[in-house]
Amino acid sequence: MYKPTILLALISLFALSCNQSKEKKMTQSAYSMYIGTYTDADSKGIYKITMNRSGKFGEMELQAETMNPSFLCYANKGKNLLAINEINSLDGVGSVESYKIGDQLELISRKSSGGAHPCFVTEKDGIVLTANYTGGNTGLLRVDENGKLSELLDVNQHEGSGSVEGRQDAPHAHSIWFQPNKSKAIAVDLGTNELWASSITNDQFGNTERIAMPEGAGPRHLAFHPNGKFIYVINELSNTVTILNGESLQILDNVNSLPQAFEGSSFTADIHISSDGKFLYGSNRGHNSIVTYAVLEDGGLELIGHESTRGDHPRNFSLSPDGKFLIVANQNTNNLVCFKRNKKTGLLTFVDETKAPKPVCVLFE
Repeated sequence: MYKPTILLALISLFALSCNQSKEKKMTQSAYSMYIGTYTDADSKGIYKITMNRSGKFGEMELQAETMNPSFLCYANKGKNLLAINEINSLDGVGSVESYKIGDQLELISRKSSGGAHPCFVTEKDGIVLTANYTGGNTGLLRVDENGKLSELLDVNQHEGSGSVEGRQDAPHAHSIWFQPNKSKAIAVDLGTNELWASSITNDQFGNTERIAMPEGAGPRHLAFHPNGKFIYVINELSNTVTILNGESLQILDNVNSLPQAFEGSSFTADIHISSDGKFLYGSNRGHNSIVTYAVLEDGGLELIGHESTRGDHPRNFSLSPDGKFLIVANQNTNNLVCFKRNKKTGLLTFVDETKAPKPVCVLFE
C-alpha cells in the first residue's frame, strides 16, 4: 500500500504527464503545405511549412531550388509533386517539373510546358495539362507511375483577342481544369476573354468549344460546384464572378467582387468553393481582401462580406482539407496569413501570419 503522501505525488506526476502530452499534441503539426514562389528576389524555389491544430504556423523549410515555381499540384495520388517554371527560355517555352515527395523534394524530370510563361498545371489519371500565359496556349504531357514526365504530346494554340487594350491584345491562357466526370478540359483565357472547352482523346486535344465571357472580363481561374450544376469563373479585369450552367456552359449571372464604394485599382486572382458547396471565396489584389459569398440553391451568389488579407497582392489562397482554415499568399508583402473559417456562416477570423519569400501558391498536403 502506498502512503497518502506518496500516492498524492504519483497522482500529481500522472496529471502533469497527461497535461504535457496534451500540450505536445496541440503543438504538433496537424497540417503541412507546399509554397510556390517567384524567385526574382529572396526566394530560392519551393518551400514547405507546417501548421498546428490551432492554425499557428511552424517553421518554413526550402524543399527544392528551382526557378519561378509559381503553381503546384499533386500527381499519382499525392506521391509526386508537379511544378511549373514560369519562364520564357531561349526557345520560347517554359517548363514543368516532377518531384518525388520525401523529407526533401527530389527532382525526377523537367519537360517543356508547350509555351512561354506557364502559370498553371494540373493532373488527372496520368494526364498533365499546362496553361501558358505568354504562349497563349495549353500543353499536354503524361506522367508515369514513377513520376517521370513524358515529352510534350500536344499543344492547343489559342487565337483571338479581347477589348481591353494592353491586356487582351493576344491570347493569354491562365488556367486549365479537368471538367468533373467528363473527358473534357476547360481552359480559361484572359486574353481572348473566353473559356476553351476541349475534349481529350488519345493524348490529344480534340473538338474545342469557345464560350465568350462578358466583354472586358478577363477570366482567370474557376471553381466547380460539388453538385456539378454550376461553374464560377473569377474575372481579373472586371473584378467579377461569372456563374455558368455546369452542363451547357451558358452564362447565368455576373456579380461584383469589390465593395460598391471602392474606387482604387484592383484585380481578382483566385477562387475556391467550400466542399459542402455553401460558400465561395475569391481574392482581390489591390483591395487586398478575400470576398465571401453564400451560394444559393439556384447557384446564385449572395455577398457576405470582405476580409482584409493583412498584406498586399493576395494571389493564390487555399482551404485546408477539413475546411477549417483558409491560407492566403500575399505576394508583395512576403507573408502567409491564416484565417479560421466558420463552417456555418462562412466568415473568416484572423489566426496567424508568417514571413514567406514572394509566395504565390499554397498547396495543402
